[in-house]
Amino acid sequence: MPTTADPATRAALQQARRDYADLRDRKLSLDLSRGKPSPAQLDLAADLLSLPGDRYTAADGTDCRNYGAPLGLRELREIFSPLLDVPTDQLLAVGNSSLELMHDCVVHALLGTTLPGAQGRWVDEGRIAFLCPVPGYDRHFDLCERFGIDMIPVPLTETGPDMAVVEDLVRTDPRIKGIWCVPKYSNPSGTTYSDDTARRLAAMPTAADDFRVFWDNAYAVHHLTDEETEVADILTACAEAGHPDRAFVFGSTSKVTFGGAGVAFFGSSQANVDWLRRYSAKRSIGPDKVNQLRHVLFLKDADGVRRHMLRHREILRPKFDTVDRVFTEQLDGTGLADWTRPKGGYFITLNVLDGCAREIVRLASEAGIALTPAGATHPYREDPQDSVIRIAPTYPTADDVEQIAHAVTVCVRLAGYEKLAG
Repeated sequence: MPTTADPATRAALQQARRDYADLRDRKLSLDLSRGKPSPAQLDLAADLLSLPGDRYTAADGTDCRNYGAPLGLRELREIFSPLLDVPTDQLLAVGNSSLELMHDCVVHALLGTTLPGAQGRWVDEGRIAFLCPVPGYDRHFDLCERFGIDMIPVPLTETGPDMAVVEDLVRTDPRIKGIWCVPKYSNPSGTTYSDDTARRLAAMPTAADDFRVFWDNAYAVHHLTDEETEVADILTACAEAGHPDRAFVFGSTSKVTFGGAGVAFFGSSQANVDWLRRYSAKRSIGPDKVNQLRHVLFLKDADGVRRHMLRHREILRPKFDTVDRVFTEQLDGTGLADWTRPKGGYFITLNVLDGCAREIVRLASEAGIALTPAGATHPYREDPQDSVIRIAPTYPTADDVEQIAHAVTVCVRLAGYEKLAG
């Protein structure tokens, strides 16, 4: 096809086409689609499989094999209290997934009648909405879509959601009942919310008296550098602003020990904790306290968690460094892409030319590389600019990460130069 592109672009396009043909000839089969711990990371917690041994009694005498202890074991809550900035008495240890707890909070607010500050069930108010910082976490968006909750995108800046936009929206629209937040090392950008952002979320006037900040602190201890970034204590900020019931805090050990056999945490005001406990009592006889006990024996204390996560960092940091090195070697100065260099968490955000993300993911798929679907970082899987790709380098081996990173750059160059060449 004739093109009016300059000679340098035409030459770069021809080289990209040759590189892509070579890539397809390699017949790879590699997966970079989800941010899961690698087998090497799971091996770090292998001792859990031999715990708690013949011990089954908690520190307070609770028989962990039986019913009871609906709050979860106190000694485990004491370990995670300082890590999640939640007082032990206001922290529940239940279930194995924070997503499970977020799901329950949404469902109970929709169908229950006693959410502190609520006038009635959310479901009886017609269409409600959540604010969704973008790029963001696809499972948050899936929850909203599942229950018919409208999603309103708001830009995610380097300090958190654009608070001027957030404050303007919640001040006048009573349909808006919540905002999804991953405040530390956000999925997928690696953004950490500033103290000012946290204070404004806590203090802003809202048209809905029962507005909630869903504070998903999934990466609270997942540092990739010596600089262990901290985030504001949202519960204290809300209490000081006169909105003690505003924040729901979530966390888990899903990427600390075993994803399928971890422990999830919920923290909030005492009123909110009591609310969730009342509804949870109708769906469960209590948490898996045997699993909680083995986590106590394995992790020991908050410093034990920190030491364990240093071992995770030794495995993960080289993979993130590899992606950055390859992207820099192959894409720096081309104008085709930029990417984040996170200080923690599980993801890198690759920003490409508008209109190219879906094509890059398609090209990668045809070359045997599975990437997260384009659009997954936005509500309804619709990225208006079609420019964001989530990179998840945690699960593959180090050698595979190198291959995948090179393959992605080939696809970025081919799609990018095709666009520039018209």
